[in-house]
Amino acid sequence: MIPLLTADEMRAAEHQAIAGWGIPALVLMEHAAMGALALLPPDGPLQVLVGPGNNGGDALALARLARLQGREVTVWATVPQPVWTGDAALQVRLWKGLGGEILTTPNPAEIMRTWRGWVVDGLFGLGTTRPLEGPAAAWVKALNASGLPVLALDLPSGLDPSAAEVPGEAVRAARTACFGARKVCHGLLPAREWCGEITVVPLPLKGAPEGGIQLLERPVLAPRAWNSHKGRFGHVVIRAGSLGMSGAAVLAALGALRVGAGLVTVLTEPEVRAEIASQLPEAMVGPWRGSVPIEADVLLVGPGGISQVPVWDGPMVVDASALKEGEGKRWMDRPGTAITPHPGEFARLFRLSRPLLMDERLAQARQVAAGKPGVLILKGAQTVIAGGARDDLWINTTGHPGLATGGSGDLLAGMVAGFRAQGLPMREAAAAATWIHGASADRLPGAGLIPRDIAGLIPELLRG
Repeated sequence: MIPLLTADEMRAAEHQAIAGWGIPALVLMEHAAMGALALLPPDGPLQVLVGPGNNGGDALALARLARLQGREVTVWATVPQPVWTGDAALQVRLWKGLGGEILTTPNPAEIMRTWRGWVVDGLFGLGTTRPLEGPAAAWVKALNASGLPVLALDLPSGLDPSAAEVPGEAVRAARTACFGARKVCHGLLPAREWCGEITVVPLPLKGAPEGGIQLLERPVLAPRAWNSHKGRFGHVVIRAGSLGMSGAAVLAALGALRVGAGLVTVLTEPEVRAEIASQLPEAMVGPWRGSVPIEADVLLVGPGGISQVPVWDGPMVVDASALKEGEGKRWMDRPGTAITPHPGEFARLFRLSRPLLMDERLAQARQVAAGKPGVLILKGAQTVIAGGARDDLWINTTGHPGLATGGSGDLLAGMVAGFRAQGLPMREAAAAATWIHGASADRLPGAGLIPRDIAGLIPELLRG
C-alpha cells in the first residue's frame, strides 16, 4: 500500500519529528531543498518563484544551494515586499546574504518571454485550500502559458494537498518533488495529472507516515503447495442469470474460475440453465431450488437480474440487481459481506446524492463504511474500497475507460468471490480482485474491450 496523506497528516508527521525526536524544522527544510535540487538538470539558469510561507522557504533554500554551485539563479515573488516569518524569514536573510535579490513584476507573462531553463514553483504548499486569486493566479496562468518546464516543490501551486479535485488555476508541473510522503493530490485524479513525474524526497521523519487513504499495489498471493487439489481453493456458489441476462452469470463464473476458485456452481433460472451450461464446461450449472448448498464457501448473488437474496449465513458478495434501494446499511452491518455498487447504485443504496466528484466519493464512502464489518467496493474510475472493520480507504488506480462496458462488473464480482473462497479476508479479496481486474485491462486497448478479454489475461497476472 502507498499512503496518501492529507495536509494535517503530513503536518502531524513533521511535528512528531520536530517535537518528539528533536529535529529542527530548518533541517527538514534543507533536506527538502537538497532533494529537490537534485531533480533538476545540473546546468542552465533557474527561475525560482517564492511564496510567503514555508514553501517559499524551501524554494529560497534551493536557490541558495544552486547559487553556491555556481548556477545562475533569479528569485521572483508575486507581490512587492512579501512578508516572511519563522524559518522562511531566515532563508530570506541567507539568500540576501549571498547578494541575492527577490524581484517582482506586474506583467509576469511579458517577463517570462525572456526566461530560459527550468522554473521552480515554490509559491504555495500544504496550506492551500482555496482557489488562487489576484497576482498569484495571474503568475500561475502566465507560467502555464509559457511552456517552460516546471519543478513543483511538494505540490504544484493551486492544488489542495488533501483533495483529488483541482479547485481553480494551478501550476502544470513537469516534475514534482514530493516532500516526505505522497499527499492525496499526488495519487488521485484529476489532481495527479497536474503533478507530472513525481519523486518522493525523503525527509528525516520519525517512522513512516500513516494516512487514512492508501493506494493499492499489486497483491502478494501465497504460492500453492505442490500437492494442492481443488478442495483447498474453495467452492463459489453463484445465484445469477435470468431470461435475457444469462451472460452475467457466465462472466461472474469466469471471474471466480480465472482467479483460482477450486469449484464454481451456478444456480440459475431453469429456462436459461442449458444456455449457461453450454458456455461454462468448467463450472457446475443447475436450476435454483430455493436454498444454498451446504458445501458452499462463499455466495455471490445478483448478476443477471436476480434480486432476491437467499437466506445464508456465510460470506457473501452482493452485486447488481440484489442491491436494492435503501439497503446499504443492512449489508454494511453484516459481517463477511461485500457490496459492489457503481455510483448510481451506491446513491440508491444509501439514499445519498450521486457522488460525481472523487472527493465526494471519498467522503461518502467514509461516511457509510468506516468501522463497519461489511466491505464496500464503490466501482468506477479509481474504485474505492472501505469498511471491513477499518476506518481507512483503499483506492485502486489500475484500469482505464475501456472497463466501462456491460459485464465488466459481473466479472469483478466473480473475482471477489473467487479470492474470498480461497481464504482471503473479504477486504483483501476485494483489493486483489479490483487491482488485477484493472491491471488486466491495462494490457488491452481502451476501445473494443470486452470482459472475456480481461478474463483471459488474469492467469498471466496471477503468475507474476
